[in-house]
Amino acid sequence: MLSIAIQAGGRSERMGRDKARVLLAGQPLITHVLGRVAHLGTEILVTTNAPEDYAFLGVRLAGDEEPGAGALAGLRTALRAARHETVLVLACDLPFVCLPLLDHMLRLAPEADAVVPRWQGEFEPLHAVYRRSCLPAIDRSLDEGRRRMISFLPAVRLTVVEEDQVAAYDPQGLTFFNVNTPEDLQTAERILAAGIPPALAPPEDR
Repeated sequence: MLSIAIQAGGRSERMGRDKARVLLAGQPLITHVLGRVAHLGTEILVTTNAPEDYAFLGVRLAGDEEPGAGALAGLRTALRAARHETVLVLACDLPFVCLPLLDHMLRLAPEADAVVPRWQGEFEPLHAVYRRSCLPAIDRSLDEGRRRMISFLPAVRLTVVEEDQVAAYDPQGLTFFNVNTPEDLQTAERILAAGIPPALAPPEDR
């Protein structure tokens, strides 16, 4: 049983408007993410502080207890709201998530509290699988003023999906391409127009 939590609580400062709802190929960006991964889980939820803006999705919505407190607080919201122990957490701005890579990460999940990929030397904590058992460590980090998304990872059982493993499924790392700016949006449009690799295509197109 898997919960899927899409994080849509960011400020979108570089986009200049709510990036989750900007149109990519005529559809809100967040629907590209949901369309790719919804079949993986038995529960879908979106964390947002503007639920009225996302009612059109027809999924569960969860608001942060501390709006504006950052992505780690948003992760806590997602884990607290999730009905299942295992939670796939994705940012709302990842239109090319790689399903085979996610399947690989989910296979690793039973042996860890967190399964987090690392790409180009950096963790990708908003493209990761967590168990609700991470909550005490997250609470401690937030209580101590440590708000970086990865601040709690040393306190939990962590499995890192290293770059060579990622590349076996997605050599270009498009799964981590996020749409933060209008320029990124234009790039995403070009990627779609050129035709994305089959492993990254939506389920209905594969």
